[in-house]
Amino acid sequence: MVKRERTLRICPVGHRYYKSTDCGTCPKCEQENKPSEGFLSRLSSPACNALINAGITELAQLADYTEKEILKLHGIGPATLPTLKRALAEKGLDFKS
Repeated sequence: MVKRERTLRICPVGHRYYKSTDCGTCPKCEQENKPSEGFLSRLSSPACNALINAGITELAQLADYTEKEILKLHGIGPATLPTLKRALAEKGLDFKS
């Protein structure tokens, strides 16, 4: 595995950060934009962004999907499912069968 050198980047807002990948996402902006309440606030930024980009911002919307469909979203991994299942169960919901 080749280790890439971390380079200094500056986002459009002016945050300075270092990254070793081609990803242009500013970690400081991501943290500031993360929801502070609700089920999305319990998730990692990639998982939260995956659901938001899929138009899933409410638990009732999440319940319209199967686990397999959610796992296909880029940014959602198996470690995210228990958190989503707990959030659904708290509201008496579950993934679609």
